[in-house]
Amino acid sequence: MPNTPAPPTALCFDLDDTLIDDVAASSTGLRAVMERLGHPHFGSARALWDTQTEISFGAYLRGHLSLDEQRRQRIRALAVQAGHSDIADQHCDELYRLYLDAHRSAWQVYPDTHTTLAALGRAGYRLAVITNGVEALQHAKLQALELTGYFHTVVCADTAGSGKPDPRIFHFAAQRLGVDPSACWHVGDQVQADAVGATAARMHPVIVDRSGRPPFEGLSTITDLESLPRMLGLAVPAGGI
Repeated sequence: MPNTPAPPTALCFDLDDTLIDDVAASSTGLRAVMERLGHPHFGSARALWDTQTEISFGAYLRGHLSLDEQRRQRIRALAVQAGHSDIADQHCDELYRLYLDAHRSAWQVYPDTHTTLAALGRAGYRLAVITNGVEALQHAKLQALELTGYFHTVVCADTAGSGKPDPRIFHFAAQRLGVDPSACWHVGDQVQADAVGATAARMHPVIVDRSGRPPFEGLSTITDLESLPRMLGLAVPAGGI
């Protein structure tokens, strides 16, 4: 792990797959849509869904597609893979609602999320969420999983006017926290969106990689959230935070 700067006065967090296990939730949603479409192979569906999400949601963040249009593109790609060459907008919308309902049923935090956020809050750090997710959905997750109270602000791409890795969304969060970006660390799971974006915004990035792979060269990398308080020099009781 590279040398880290002086401890920050504030920390910003990505939400999905940093604090919340979105891979598990999206897999649950995906399986519900696959069952309706008669799609037989989860591995190929998962790979396609991830690729199409990156393409279509990225276009949405850049203002090239509406929220509904990017959702329909993702459903249509899956439907074509399952052998359905023609699917109406209304059917796409129905299938995406099915996806969202199943996704919501599987929301869960990682085991170290609450303990870590509580420890940081007790130590006096100001905390924020910076997410490219849709604001209404992200706030619903935070409330349902009892995370809202930890954060001084939640910044979402659709209301901030820019998304990660654009440095403007990081600057917006720092402004809401009342600190200079250089006094913030940003914690996330994506190198491009989180690390590159935070660096461009003059925040110190920390990557959470729970896969057990070798650390990313040149980046502060941790394998679980409970390592974060230790990086900041906080006392951690035996057996956990």
